[in-house]
Amino acid sequence: MEGGKPTIALVYQAVQALYHDPDPAGKERASVWLGELQRSMYAWEISDQLLQLKQDVESCYFAAQTMKMKIQTSFYELPPETHNALRDSLLSHIQSLKDLSPIIVTQLALAIADLALQMASWKGCVHTLIEKYNNDVSSMTFLIEILTVLPEEVHSRSLRIGANRRTEIIEDLAYYSSTTTSVEKTGNDEKMLIKVFRCLGSWFNLGVLDSNFMASNQLLIVLFQVLRDETSTNLHEAASDCVCSALYAIESVDTNVALAMQLFQGVLTLETAYHMALCETFLETTVVEISFNFWYRLGEHLYKTNEPALHALYSTLKDGNPPWEVTEAVLFIMAAIAKSVDPENSPTLTEVLEQVVLLPDTVHVAVRYTSIELVGEMSEVVDRHPRFLDPVLNYLMKGLREKPLASVAAKAIHNICSVCRDHMAQHFQGLLDIARALDSFALSSEAAVGLLKGTALVLARLPLEKIAECLSDLCAVQVMALKKLLAQSPTNGKTADPTVWLDRLAVIFRHTNPIVENGQTHPCQKVIQEIWPVLSETLNTHQADNRIVERCCRCLRFAVRCVGKGSASLLQPLVTQMVSVYQVYPHSCFLYLGSILALCMPTFQLLEQPLGLRNHPDTVDDLFRLATRYAPHEEDFELRKQLIGQAMGQHGQQLVAQLTFCRWLEVALKGLPKETSGGAVTVTHKQLTDFHKQVTSAEECKQVCWAIREFTRLFR
Repeated sequence: MEGGKPTIALVYQAVQALYHDPDPAGKERASVWLGELQRSMYAWEISDQLLQLKQDVESCYFAAQTMKMKIQTSFYELPPETHNALRDSLLSHIQSLKDLSPIIVTQLALAIADLALQMASWKGCVHTLIEKYNNDVSSMTFLIEILTVLPEEVHSRSLRIGANRRTEIIEDLAYYSSTTTSVEKTGNDEKMLIKVFRCLGSWFNLGVLDSNFMASNQLLIVLFQVLRDETSTNLHEAASDCVCSALYAIESVDTNVALAMQLFQGVLTLETAYHMALCETFLETTVVEISFNFWYRLGEHLYKTNEPALHALYSTLKDGNPPWEVTEAVLFIMAAIAKSVDPENSPTLTEVLEQVVLLPDTVHVAVRYTSIELVGEMSEVVDRHPRFLDPVLNYLMKGLREKPLASVAAKAIHNICSVCRDHMAQHFQGLLDIARALDSFALSSEAAVGLLKGTALVLARLPLEKIAECLSDLCAVQVMALKKLLAQSPTNGKTADPTVWLDRLAVIFRHTNPIVENGQTHPCQKVIQEIWPVLSETLNTHQADNRIVERCCRCLRFAVRCVGKGSASLLQPLVTQMVSVYQVYPHSCFLYLGSILALCMPTFQLLEQPLGLRNHPDTVDDLFRLATRYAPHEEDFELRKQLIGQAMGQHGQQLVAQLTFCRWLEVALKGLPKETSGGAVTVTHKQLTDFHKQVTSAEECKQVCWAIREFTRLFR
């Protein structure tokens, strides 16, 4: 910072200008100056002084925020011998400022938590804090705040403490986790209970609380008591979130049986509260909305294969007359758990489906939207009870014709087609009619492609003699659109974008997979041969556009994969065209379809350019992948031997460079810091040697990528 260390008076003046100067330019100047101060070494001492002076909320907030930021990003600036003094100073500040502002307390709590996570010499920080402040009621507010943010900061992206330190911290927090529940002594004050529930939820989220210990803890009883009672919205929300965090923490029920049983029994006591939250008209809508997070997540965890629970949900609608908001919420929960209930042994599911498809068009559009989602999630029920297929399709077709419901209806039809392929074969003509009129519906691109996917899946189940004609009809709309684009003259030198139609053809080819016996002609072969000239012309027209060429190659790849050996007649014109285009525009996607022999020379020329390997990573990746796929064929041994000889002759220097790289990597790894500024181990010798071995012995690019990805976790 220019001019040396500023005076406290000058800093205070800048803070006042930042918050109170009526001139925006003055505020901006103050903000820039204070930002420079925060980045300087002087920020440590000045922040400490401002917190000691306690002149006003603004200066204390700036100081607390600065201290937190410095610890997060510049902790390395402090020598190790100052760490204890910094810790003691922060604890002193948070105690003296605990009544000034909750925001300041939070900033200082974050600073203390971040310091504890980086300061390896501060062993058992949780035990130290609780032992120091637990018997002082006046200190409870900031103690609980520190204990809340500490687990939350463990995985903070603002802290680059590395995977080894995080593992060490999590083990330490798990060891002392039982002591955190001593905060239950804080009484029944509502504000304090909210803080306690937030804190407990934070520890559940980190997954370090001992489940057997928590199963018998008094706090669980308090949590469910709050959910059963008529409490304030904020307290109810905090309790709901805490229980949800506990449910997520026991995802592996087998290893958390005691806690799972306690939570399950606690939930069973909430039936009355649940019906009140959903059905009592005197409750505000906001209460239902806030409670919904709990009920939805509860459904995910406890209602799996639970027919009585589903029946209870359905009874809420069947036996009452709730407002549309409640109806929509219940349908949404049903949609979330429908796939988890056994359709073979659930009479409620069939009854729900039977009634949902009878909903009139006059119900609220949100109810119709969610009911369509529910129908799509119940595709397995339809598959086991095909009598529902016609009414379900009629119901979904109504939604498909309405703009707000079109995309969700298309997704539901896609789900039905995917699961009920055999039953849907009789409805293929209807699906074909939809596909022909696809753009007359208000569909998202994803929904339109999904519909075509579902149609193709059903197409594959038709008799072989019908597939060719039906595939031709299904592709016709896309092919005609491509022909129309090709016939158009360029506008301002640009041709129309064909990617929509290429993507649609690609999804059709990809999912039309009929069962063809040996000796039978593939039913799709003739259709693809007829479409090839259009795809070829499209490729030629857009050969300079990498994005469109990639879409062409993707479409052709799925077409070739669709017919397998039946694509033999296409290979010569396809390879000839690719080689021709590749000589001018070496798009890496051609390597998926082309021959290594035909394309290797222009590829090597591209990679031999200055920085060629760095500037064309996709080409390197695709070439390497194609080469590894090509190598295993033993009958091509002599040919591969010649190729290797040519490669050694032409690229031997590059191989030497790779050996040099191995040596450079070893030296670079040895030069990495082994400890953080806080004294925590960053990387062990074994981790360094393992990483070096993984990189230098990797056979695929993705292996190197994964090794680098895991290794960098040690430093962030």
